[in-house]
Amino acid sequence: MSKDYFYDPNNRTKITAGSRRATLKDGYRHKGMRKKLVQQLQKKGITDARILEAIGTLPRHFFLDKAFEEWAYQDKPFPIAKEQTISQPFTVAYQTALLNIQKGDKILEIGTGSGYQASILSMLGAKVFTIERQETLYLSAKKLNRELKIPRINFYYKDGFLGIPHLAPFDKILVTAGAKEKPQQLLQQLTIGGQMVIPIGDDTQVMYRITRKSEQEYIDEQFDKFKFVPFLSGLEKD
Repeated sequence: MSKDYFYDPNNRTKITAGSRRATLKDGYRHKGMRKKLVQQLQKKGITDARILEAIGTLPRHFFLDKAFEEWAYQDKPFPIAKEQTISQPFTVAYQTALLNIQKGDKILEIGTGSGYQASILSMLGAKVFTIERQETLYLSAKKLNRELKIPRINFYYKDGFLGIPHLAPFDKILVTAGAKEKPQQLLQQLTIGGQMVIPIGDDTQVMYRITRKSEQEYIDEQFDKFKFVPFLSGLEKD
């Protein structure tokens, strides 16, 4: 993987006082845990070498409260602020694989959360436009991204249901929250031939990949079941 896809691993800049992340330190122990995580994902069926390399490179513990550092490389979701979660690595890899990211893809992500998923997309060479409705998460993810210097990620504090019409069309759209139905306004922001990956359902969601074939025609594919936090409209300010 080209180094321009990632931050300077020698960066040890301290986050400002009051942050729960003490320093951005990535040691041999962390790297060893990531290697084991990658092996777990391979056993679970993740085969894309680019995705596995990105997950094996990106320090997931940077995106979590320091209290969870010792567990950051378990294949589990963990809580972040505002009753949201950082998805388990398998889910991140699964959704990313369904998108079939190509270098230069213009991707709209709905639900920035910690910023981990957007960072993985950037490391695959995509240009990412990520929306977060929770002001706390938006500010935190944007700040961390400045520290890590991960390129090609643009952050927006917006209602994810609306997307970013003035920047459309997008090659890919990734929704990281469980929707009750297909979001028509977002589908209209796909380019012809573009794809959306989105979990749809109530308590448990089915992962959909929706391909736009023409102005009015869309093709649905259904995959495995997952459980996500709900896809909500509106904004939440601090």
